[in-house]
Amino acid sequence: MKRIYQYILLLPFLVTSCKEQTTRITLLQINDVYEIAPLEGGASGGMARVQTLHKKLRNENPNTFLLHAGDFLNPSLLGTMTYNGEKIRGKQMVEIMNAMGFDLVTFGNHEFDLNEKDLQKRLDESNFDWVSANVLHRKDSITGKFYKIRKHIKTFIPDTYILRAKDQNGKTRVKIGVVSVTLPVNKKDYVSYTDIYESAQQAYDKLKNQTDFVIALTHLTKEQDKELLRRIPDIKLVIGGHEHTNMLIPVGNSSIAKADANARTAYVHRITYHHRSKKVDITSELIPIDSTIEADNKVDALVQKWQTVLDEKLRTVTGDPGKVIYRTGDNPLEARENHIRYEQTDFGQLVARAMLHGTGADAAVVNSGSIRIDDRLQGAITPLDVFRALPYGGAVFVIDIPGHFLIEILDYGESRKGKGAYLQRAGITYDGKHKQWLVGKKPIENEKTYSLAITDFLLTGYDIPFLTHENKNVLKVHEPNPGHTTFDIRKTVIDEFKRMNNLSSNTEKP
Repeated sequence: MKRIYQYILLLPFLVTSCKEQTTRITLLQINDVYEIAPLEGGASGGMARVQTLHKKLRNENPNTFLLHAGDFLNPSLLGTMTYNGEKIRGKQMVEIMNAMGFDLVTFGNHEFDLNEKDLQKRLDESNFDWVSANVLHRKDSITGKFYKIRKHIKTFIPDTYILRAKDQNGKTRVKIGVVSVTLPVNKKDYVSYTDIYESAQQAYDKLKNQTDFVIALTHLTKEQDKELLRRIPDIKLVIGGHEHTNMLIPVGNSSIAKADANARTAYVHRITYHHRSKKVDITSELIPIDSTIEADNKVDALVQKWQTVLDEKLRTVTGDPGKVIYRTGDNPLEARENHIRYEQTDFGQLVARAMLHGTGADAAVVNSGSIRIDDRLQGAITPLDVFRALPYGGAVFVIDIPGHFLIEILDYGESRKGKGAYLQRAGITYDGKHKQWLVGKKPIENEKTYSLAITDFLLTGYDIPFLTHENKNVLKVHEPNPGHTTFDIRKTVIDEFKRMNNLSSNTEKP
């Protein structure tokens, strides 16, 4: 009887020992984050809130890793400003990410908006690790890996990476291989790209025998991510960026996860690795980053430091940059680069319409490349959002031109889809049936003179080579007075938002 009792006492321990050992890993993902502070009047986003979530997850599981899937050094309004004698250009983001303890990042296409010198500064300043299998540095016709220099020591950015999940004694229990690739859309002289899929395959082949499983950290389109998983189906998870809207797309036995831009949301991936069967279970949860999450004090102090720099500069131009001037309701204004450079969007047309109302011209065009926010504007809109969207400002000119020259400008803009010279328009439509441009509702007449509102930048000839002061078809140029809102396109757009708000407020409800 005594021996039976002893067996009964031992039974739970025997069952436990027979169960397969597992290790839990947590991956916290954000992507396409250009703003360190909350947006929408404080309602969403904010890196200090992300850090609160990060610390909570780390307390739950020490094997928590914070990852960024690219696009964080640019674009941002703050990055265009000068601080301590030099342009900021992503310095604020690296400082914040260092304080948050990021583990691993990859390149997004916007990292290469920076010139080579400034990108090198940001790499050298970063305490976190970078990885890329297909992005290379080119110097004097020689191609090699990008690198960091810390304390005079050059460390090359690897083409593969291993995250190590450890036990309570610090012993590595699970090795997670990371494959990383970036789409080759921002082609600068100092950057070289190898083939996305070949590079990923080589990285995977290198990792598969020295790790327990492999994930991907990518900055690709979702279609490219799908193709990546079609070619390498054993990748367990793609942590991706570039699209700016959250998605979780199942592909075979894997999935593609992307959070909303500017940390409006974050993805939490909880992974259980089964040691004997080598099975990998993944549960992905999208977490809203909003006012229900308190800001981490340490990170928030750094955010406020940089926000003070921004606020002081903006107040000299626009008064209160945080005052709400419009609310979008349920329909955000589309200003993402992969939309606004390819099609007419509501925000692009709003900017052009503001120019039209501000000048009284017959029509207006704005080069989509001047709209740099690469995001959707939603919720409470403030002057700060307008400055974020149009960080370079500039004046609104009106030019008098003959109809045939206006058609030439519009045709050229259409030919530049996907480029910054693609034109957003107001007062102008295209009649596809009759294949002709209209101003108002009438076809453009070749010899009739039209007044066209444009940005001062467009008259430099950089985006449209033949559109310059010297062109004989530019009959007259009307420049705004310094005291007029059209002297700064951002003030013109702020006025348009206020006008829209008044129209909305004064509309009688049925």
